[in-house]
Amino acid sequence: MRNARCTLLGMTILLSTAVPTAFSTALADTRPIRFLASDSWSMPLMQIENSQPTDGILFQIMTSLAAQVGSPAEFQVLPRLRLQAAMESGQADVRCNTAQSWGPNLSGDYIWSLPLITQKEYLVGDAGHTAPMDPAQLPVQKLGTVLGYNYASLQHYFDSRRLIRDDARNQVQVLMKLAAGRYEYAVSNQMALNWFNSTQPADQQLHALKLLDAQGLGCYVRNDPDVPVQRILRTLLRMKMSGEIDRIIERYSGSASTDQR
Repeated sequence: MRNARCTLLGMTILLSTAVPTAFSTALADTRPIRFLASDSWSMPLMQIENSQPTDGILFQIMTSLAAQVGSPAEFQVLPRLRLQAAMESGQADVRCNTAQSWGPNLSGDYIWSLPLITQKEYLVGDAGHTAPMDPAQLPVQKLGTVLGYNYASLQHYFDSRRLIRDDARNQVQVLMKLAAGRYEYAVSNQMALNWFNSTQPADQQLHALKLLDAQGLGCYVRNDPDVPVQRILRTLLRMKMSGEIDRIIERYSGSASTDQR
């Protein structure tokens, strides 16, 4: 097996290369681009209904990417822990919202895009906890987490049993359990927290207490002759450089603010 090829193509070369226009009939592929989606994603990243995505930041990015490449978009929604196996077996072509550091020794041949989204992870407190807080200050207790998600900055606390994971299937369920008093603290990304707070009364909103991690997340593409790898990567680069991806994120930004602590 070959280790994953972590290649970021040169921007100057890519931007100077001719790319297809959206809905181009001349370059359209009959074969769809097959995207993976995790069933743990929730709004604003992705809304999933009847095992298919219907809305959200990643849904808009993926459908726009496919349209600009000239291919139909096809989605396969799987549990997080099954996503890489689907890539390795050739069931899918593109996996997004991930980082090279999350799987440095991927089995297979892939090419990475540039980072597209910055994800900030926070220690979050319920409505009664508003003061800045470091995980090292917490007594032994449960912490709300997403099933199958790796929290590198907290792993030593989990290993020592200082903190005990209380997993929910997706991020919104974690925040709902926190708001319901199932535990006092949880971990959430900033976008999900803002989205959740935008639906809550001011006195019931959750609070970001400590920035735990910030990562640039991108996509990787299976390097296969049947996949239009270079067109996919060029299109993602153009979408990022033109501001299209940032505009999609802005449209889904929650109205509630997140403290930058």
